[in-house]
Amino acid sequence: MNADLPKMSLVRQSFDSSEIPDLGTRLREGLRKQLSRDPLPVGSTVAIGVGSRGVSPVVEVVQVLVQELEAAQLHPFIVPAMGSHGGATAQGQATVLRDYGVCEDSVGAPIRATMDTVELGRTSDGITVHLDAAAASAERVIVIGRVKPHTGFRGPIESGLCKMSVVGLGNRKGAESIHAHPLATAIPSAARVAAESGHFLCGIALVENAFDRPACVRVVCPSAFHSTDETLLKTAAKLLPRLPVDQLDGLLVDRMGKNISGSGLDPNVVGMWRRFRELERTPDFGWLAVLGLTPESHGNAVGMGLADLCSQKLISAIDYEVVAMNILTAMALDAAKTPLALPTDQACFDVICGLARRRVDRPLRLGRIKNTLELETFWVSDAVLDDLPLRCEVVPARVPFGFQRDGMILETDAFEVSE
Repeated sequence: MNADLPKMSLVRQSFDSSEIPDLGTRLREGLRKQLSRDPLPVGSTVAIGVGSRGVSPVVEVVQVLVQELEAAQLHPFIVPAMGSHGGATAQGQATVLRDYGVCEDSVGAPIRATMDTVELGRTSDGITVHLDAAAASAERVIVIGRVKPHTGFRGPIESGLCKMSVVGLGNRKGAESIHAHPLATAIPSAARVAAESGHFLCGIALVENAFDRPACVRVVCPSAFHSTDETLLKTAAKLLPRLPVDQLDGLLVDRMGKNISGSGLDPNVVGMWRRFRELERTPDFGWLAVLGLTPESHGNAVGMGLADLCSQKLISAIDYEVVAMNILTAMALDAAKTPLALPTDQACFDVICGLARRRVDRPLRLGRIKNTLELETFWVSDAVLDDLPLRCEVVPARVPFGFQRDGMILETDAFEVSE
């Protein structure tokens, strides 16, 4: 690294790490309650909808559901609940589930993937509501949803059971139908049609803490999907990990990805104004460079349009057919625009520094994060240190901030503390 570039320090911030100690017990008790409310004949089939977001205990959650359903002499199976993700193909979506560890060997139930849907009805404003055909063939459906702030709109109901029931389980057709309307109103409206259809047994609503662990779980009947989403969204917003500063001259993001955020880069972290330019620039991290894409994204770099710069490493990992399928469904073409691509990670850092120096005549305020989800440790330049709150501390890094001879950043263990 050039000698005149800012010195970077590794910082650790403390978050609320509270998590559910007895997740399995709560799931079992909740599911038994729902089965007593809506008893099913012996031998009935139950579809479990599992999404494309990296809900950390997803294998455990599905295992418990499968075991309880089988104990009730029911026959569960898994369906992908991910809209147009996975390239909008049945095989692609099944592959996404396997990457998260969800397969018949691990959870004890088969995966039935299809892109076919059935129409459940229409909302009062004409939105057609779809349900995955395999799920619709079952006597009942259970949907698993992570409740959190959405990356593309604000409302009393954002990401959660309502969205998963009509966008995730709606496959490509359902996602396209919903995305053709303002999401803040379309999702709750369509979810009422789904909840009243008689197809759903219950929903599993999860809220995660800043360490991607379950902090809250609710097993609720379909009529409670909306109230549960609304209540837990407030909890999720408080637990959402963020950087402890609001202003930087430049920020490096090692990797973006669909398993990190639906937008690859979570605008709740890097600034919602990057998606909606009319909003106030808070937080404002200046020039934003993304260096790579997570393998779990399978080439889906939707959200790269939020960045200003990227490394050729990111470009080389993109599957543009997958990107096109996802972005056309969501009708958010700006999110797929390619940032200025530079040959190496170091070139991105050098350019950020050069651009920032043309704007300010003071020590540069720079940052580096692993991704927009894992923010317990991060790198900042010395000019930022005095602004950090008391819950932050400078810690010894296992690997120094720097670049290899080929210009690629030292990534392995770069955010680990040397104890």
